[in-house]
Amino acid sequence: MPDRFKLIAEVYLLFRRGDEILLSKRANTGYRDGDYGLVSGHVDGGEPLALAACREALEEAGVRISAGDLTLKTVMHRRREDERIGFFFEPAGWSGDIVNAEPHKCERLAWFSLDALPANTIGYVREAIRCAGAGVAYADWWDRDD
Repeated sequence: MPDRFKLIAEVYLLFRRGDEILLSKRANTGYRDGDYGLVSGHVDGGEPLALAACREALEEAGVRISAGDLTLKTVMHRRREDERIGFFFEPAGWSGDIVNAEPHKCERLAWFSLDALPANTIGYVREAIRCAGAGVAYADWWDRDD
């Protein structure tokens, strides 16, 4: 029997402060370094999505989030070289101050107006932010540049 298709699961955090969103400027990762994305990461095997989001918040932004304080805002299925599915969560709140907890992979964390995202925001991230704000539960980003 052929190998079963595998989809890579990722979680993203839509940290909001009024009309601003927190973006992460990637560095030293080999993927879109110098561009802005979100606090995010891969889901580990056997790990519930909400707990993966909580783990990434602590690892990358130094804040604690309760899984019960997360709202799933949109899901995006995307493909370029491989296929991935991203779950975009918005926390109702968090404990601690947001800091760049992974300076070896992130040049900086910064707040930006939702109406004025940097030109170098990764394309699918920009689209997911738009979908989340518009109440679009699902989107795909198929064979486009990221």
